[in-house]
Amino acid sequence: MSFDWLAIAKRLEAIAQTGLYYSNDDYDKERYEEIRIISHQILNEYTDTPLIKIREIFSKETGYPTPKVDIRAVIFRRDKILMVREKSDGQWSLPGGWADIGLTPSEVAVKEVEEETGLIVTAERVLAILDKKCHQHPPSLLHVYKIFILCKEAGGSLASGIETTEVNFFELSGLPPLSAERITLEQVRMVFDQYKKGNINILFD
Repeated sequence: MSFDWLAIAKRLEAIAQTGLYYSNDDYDKERYEEIRIISHQILNEYTDTPLIKIREIFSKETGYPTPKVDIRAVIFRRDKILMVREKSDGQWSLPGGWADIGLTPSEVAVKEVEEETGLIVTAERVLAILDKKCHQHPPSLLHVYKIFILCKEAGGSLASGIETTEVNFFELSGLPPLSAERITLEQVRMVFDQYKKGNINILFD
């Protein structure tokens, strides 16, 4: 029998975080801290992330734990898709990033596109809402939902931003090296298919 230790570790962290927030009993809190330590050791083993970094990330999380939300904007010019080269790893992704408090998903998409590509866009519709763990991304500490939003050009001109070094449009057959942490080939193919077919159904999971 095999176990998804990464999923188990994330669930243990969620239980510990919830317990530490809601419990008023010092003995219970001590047990939840022990559960948290165990979860961090497993995460360290399966993601190669240093323990000190794991503790730093989760020490900022309080209250009832919920998934993080990653917004990705999808912009086409004819049969080419807009991609950005990330400074952090030198690989390519769809423009986007973490959802911001106070902004709607479409507002995040529009903001990220302008910041990372120089283009002004309008958000048209959601193409997909995916759970990162169900796709071929590298192991991740966080549980992440990814929202893909189709956008339409409305102005501006291509220019790299603070987090990007290059911006360009690519055909599906000529994609650059992808940033696997952010996007997979399967997902790029998916949004191409949604766009070409004019599919109004939202893909999920």
